[in-house]
Amino acid sequence: MSHRRAAASLLFLWCSAVAAEVVAIPGELRVGPATAAGILAWEPKSFVGDTSYLLDSIEDRNAVRADSQASASALLHEVAIDLTATPLLRWSWKVGNLLHGIDETTKAGDDYPARVYVLFRGSRWDPRPLSLSYVWSSTQPRGSAWANAYTDRVIMVAVRDAHDPVGTWVAEEHNVREDIRRHFGREVNTIEAVAIMTDTDDSGQQATAWYGDISFAAE
Repeated sequence: MSHRRAAASLLFLWCSAVAAEVVAIPGELRVGPATAAGILAWEPKSFVGDTSYLLDSIEDRNAVRADSQASASALLHEVAIDLTATPLLRWSWKVGNLLHGIDETTKAGDDYPARVYVLFRGSRWDPRPLSLSYVWSSTQPRGSAWANAYTDRVIMVAVRDAHDPVGTWVAEEHNVREDIRRHFGREVNTIEAVAIMTDTDDSGQQATAWYGDISFAAE
């Protein structure tokens, strides 16, 4: 497997993990790195070089700063979430720059200043992992979705695009259960991992992004 296939590699590296106990609680479940202890709970997954992930205090909030220089690595957090109880994924992020001259639907352009993944099993009959990758797109319009260039088991969803403000915090909320139904055509009640990734290995460019807290909430 080529190390450049970061999205596909993340699926296969996670696939061998033992599923965690499903979490179903009322209200909101925070899974993001709000403190130094939180970021240490995320497992690094390296594909091409190492994106630097460091805890950063910026604008009166703690965040994870990601710096990629022709690199591709992720931070993966295994936490099984009951989507029937808490389907709303919430996070905040900002990017320091976008990428230029790429086509994100191709292998040569499969790079993003910021991504948030949710990973889940396919079905009882086909348990291979699947993933939604919410991305800050440099070239695709907000609201568009496409199969990852390396594997159709990852669907990329552009939640921000080049028209959104660089250098400004943006809050997101997405109904993961509905998004899985829309993009994969199946009912999924549990996700089993969350990941963040800033990568520029295919284009050889540089990107900086910040990730705030990540949580799941009831509707």
